[in-house]
Amino acid sequence: MTDTRVPALDIRGLAKRFGDKIAVNGINLSIPSGSLYGLVGPNGAGKTTTLSMATGLLRPEFGQAFIYGVDVWENPLEAKKLVGILADGVKLFDRLTGEQLVTYNGLLSGLDAETVARRTTDLLTLLDLHQAGSTLVVDYSAGMTKKIALACALIHAPRLLVLDEPFESVDPISAANIRDILQGYVRGGGTVIVSSHSMDLVQRMCDHVAVIAAGQVLAAGTVDQVRGESTLEDRFVQLVGGRHHQEGPAWLSHS
Repeated sequence: MTDTRVPALDIRGLAKRFGDKIAVNGINLSIPSGSLYGLVGPNGAGKTTTLSMATGLLRPEFGQAFIYGVDVWENPLEAKKLVGILADGVKLFDRLTGEQLVTYNGLLSGLDAETVARRTTDLLTLLDLHQAGSTLVVDYSAGMTKKIALACALIHAPRLLVLDEPFESVDPISAANIRDILQGYVRGGGTVIVSSHSMDLVQRMCDHVAVIAAGQVLAAGTVDQVRGESTLEDRFVQLVGGRHHQEGPAWLSHS
């Protein structure tokens, strides 16, 4: 049974610099257990870097991250057993078939072959990839690749699921199916963190949200707390800034 008193992910002062650029500037964020948490921000805000450091993919220069109380960098093997990751832009072993890729990830996480086979079949069916299971991943569409990566993240039944842009390039029907799966996962006691540029999707799907810009958290809380009386998109623009009310140069007008 999940202890809701312990945060699913507790980020304390994480910081990272690339050359002269400060990508993440001492972020503090606590993700409640059992939540469907949205992480939103403009391009270059530090979302991917933060999630990479918090899940053991990228070593921070400062700070700590705890997954259900386990220090990610002090006890990386124990922490990584608790989390499933769909990282944006990370290359898969795409010369394997979809079934082989999910199987490989299951065996790599320490599951026995019988359990892996059963779960792989369940996941391919759940994500409407059963017929594509014998196809090489290199031949998958962008949306199918996202779904097979999600299957890889789910195979070991993690308590925390961290998804970086999981709906990018995914068709509306597949996106709706994935949302249903994630909401069911949360109802079953899991926690989901979704990084996305789609404010409407986050507003409709998530119960909590954090707005990140320039490597810092500008606002965090329930979706209703963060958006206030406006939409999440309007609140996001207000917090982040940068919107220009311009009609464009005269040569673009055909009136």
